[in-house]
Amino acid sequence: MIYPAELLCYCRPGFEADLAAELADKAAAAGWQGEACFDGGAGFVRFRLPEGETANALHRALPLAGLVFARQSLVALPPLTLSRDDRLTAIVDQVVASGWSFESLWQETPDTNDGKALAGLARALERPLTSLLKKRKALRRKAGGRRLHLLWSAGDRVQLGMSFPGNRSELPGGIRRLRFPHAAPSRSTLKLEEAWHEFVPREAWGERLGEGMQAADLGAAPGGWTWQLVQRGMHVYAIDNGPMDKALMASGQVEHLREDGFTWEPPYRLDWLVCDIVDKPSRVEAMVERWLVRRWCREAVFNLKLPMKRRWPEVASCLERLASALEAAGVPAEIACRHLYHDREEVTVHVRLTE
Repeated sequence: MIYPAELLCYCRPGFEADLAAELADKAAAAGWQGEACFDGGAGFVRFRLPEGETANALHRALPLAGLVFARQSLVALPPLTLSRDDRLTAIVDQVVASGWSFESLWQETPDTNDGKALAGLARALERPLTSLLKKRKALRRKAGGRRLHLLWSAGDRVQLGMSFPGNRSELPGGIRRLRFPHAAPSRSTLKLEEAWHEFVPREAWGERLGEGMQAADLGAAPGGWTWQLVQRGMHVYAIDNGPMDKALMASGQVEHLREDGFTWEPPYRLDWLVCDIVDKPSRVEAMVERWLVRRWCREAVFNLKLPMKRRWPEVASCLERLASALEAAGVPAEIACRHLYHDREEVTVHVRLTE
């Protein structure tokens, strides 16, 4: 029997060290010790546990929704180096030896140019691999919703992982690709759209992203995020000294105020605050903290622009300060933070006041 002794997490290439640091900190806080292994730019991190320990309990202790830099989180078996003459036998043997069965099979590659070049190989192996796994009863209809993932990092290098309903991304590679709406004033509009998909359940959009709601967009120009709010039927205070898109202003749903987003105060409580200001993360966090402590909005989405070094410590520090301030003020809230696909050197934070 082969046991899954590590977590396998996908991330944006270039953020492996940040994900490794996050996994190490959160595993230690949950009482686990392990070793993070990665290559810079590879697009994934392996977090290996000491010999004899399995990763299932750690996987449950570190749910994907609570990880910032991970796009996908799997419990994984040891990587395989395959013969190019027979890639399938070793894969099937390892699946059978694990003792697990699965309802579906996903073949994935890292989000890199080298990874994308392996997509053809994965497609060529799909049918024969599926057939062999079904014959060995490792792939069947009812298997608790478990999914088998094959992460190809080279033509002869693959790692097998498994995922479970409720603690995984249902998107291949953990990536949500959205089509850019050409009417939007800037591509930054996709960051807010993805944030809503990530943080607001689709069945709650009518209630929480409804027509006639009031919102503020701090640092709004030229209006990429404001455009998303307007599309949902909201009325928006667009706060920025820069010019707003003319077509957006013609909607009649936007009041453009040439003021400083860090000092502007709303005339009454709003439904939403959104902010994509380019500034130090600590300064942005302090500004949003003031809004939330004073209950000037019910929900907020904002981005923290990260330094090139010590990105995870900066994120952790900002989130800790925000949570502590809300607790001290007696403001119950749900806080989530994710490095979204359409983010670059930044993370997106969502806060919802629950009272």
